[in-house]
Amino acid sequence: MAMTASRSDFLVLVLNCGSSSIKFAVFDASGDPLPRTPLWNGKVQGIGGPTPDFGETGVEPYRIELDAAHPYRSALTVIRQRVLARLDGRPLGAIAHRVVHGGSKYFRPIRVDGGILADLESYIPLAPLHQPFALEAIAILLNERPGLPQIACFDTGFHHTVPQVEQILPLPFDAWQRGLRRYGFHGLSYEYMATALAERHGDAARGRTIVAHLGSGASLCAMRNLESAATTMGFSALEGLMMGTRTGSLDPGAILYLMEIEKLSLEQVGRILYHQSGLLGVSGISPEPRVIVRHEQDEGETGERARIALDLYVRRIVKEIGALTAVLGGLDMLIFTAGVGEHNAFIRERICRDLAFLGVALDEPANTADAPVISAQDSTVLIGIEPTNEEWVAARHAVRLLQAQ
Repeated sequence: MAMTASRSDFLVLVLNCGSSSIKFAVFDASGDPLPRTPLWNGKVQGIGGPTPDFGETGVEPYRIELDAAHPYRSALTVIRQRVLARLDGRPLGAIAHRVVHGGSKYFRPIRVDGGILADLESYIPLAPLHQPFALEAIAILLNERPGLPQIACFDTGFHHTVPQVEQILPLPFDAWQRGLRRYGFHGLSYEYMATALAERHGDAARGRTIVAHLGSGASLCAMRNLESAATTMGFSALEGLMMGTRTGSLDPGAILYLMEIEKLSLEQVGRILYHQSGLLGVSGISPEPRVIVRHEQDEGETGERARIALDLYVRRIVKEIGALTAVLGGLDMLIFTAGVGEHNAFIRERICRDLAFLGVALDEPANTADAPVISAQDSTVLIGIEPTNEEWVAARHAVRLLQAQ
């Protein structure tokens, strides 16, 4: 369906597909500008597990049954049925998809056809936790609704502005020519930050800013003039910070050791790196800092591992902030976003404590209240919290792309 000039009743569905969940949001595109808040949103979670459930705005999560042979397709059917039931006769004009990896070819949002889908499938090894599931959803919907535009919005796109020295890997140069390079991720989140920070802080946001996207996946982005200048994730979503279940940066010699000496298979090593490491692996408790911190005072190995996990998590963030501060030549603003960054005051406090050498100082009551600005008056760095809104960015891209056609 093509967008009409008036867009009087136009709706956009945004899908954010992971390995075991599909988040969705429906935006009303009849107005200008596009509202930041969706008409409603929700998710199917536990896909592939024994107890999948569905929840949405105004509806408590409830158990659902999915086809065991095709659970992902079945989950999409649940979402489609619920969305259609709530459209109330209004047309759905496009579906925007968060696609983690666009490779070296795709940076701008694009309407997906069969050829582009095949291209994007070649990047699955670079983002195995997300890429195959977003593409499966696109493929299903292309087949079932071929006339409905499917818009891919790339998490790598925002980092297209980083200089070559930040992209190139220290491998033989023909690796660069084959497309092995640092791409960067969480781009939809950082793109939203570029908009929201300018609105909240004005020209101050155009200075030397580091945004800490701390969720189950985590990365930092150094911005100058609200554009990406450097970021901690690179060729894959494994590089950089320690995460919920992912290692972050790791000496490649450790991987060689696991394979050569301990004789682990490629599949086993991949499972360790992506699913069994990070906060979960070190603590043995949980991938969530708010859960681990409850065990810091426990006696014995449980308490010790909890303390080590959180100390390492904070240390890695502080080290990378220091590195990006060097790249920027100083630091004017530090912003926390995503689930951990927005809601874990004790993590922010520990990070800022260890950045005191930069003149960073917290206002403790503001930090406890998750206020938009949490820096003390005497802090030389503005410290803030800004909720991210990746779904709105994707919906806005879909609207703009269809307007241009």
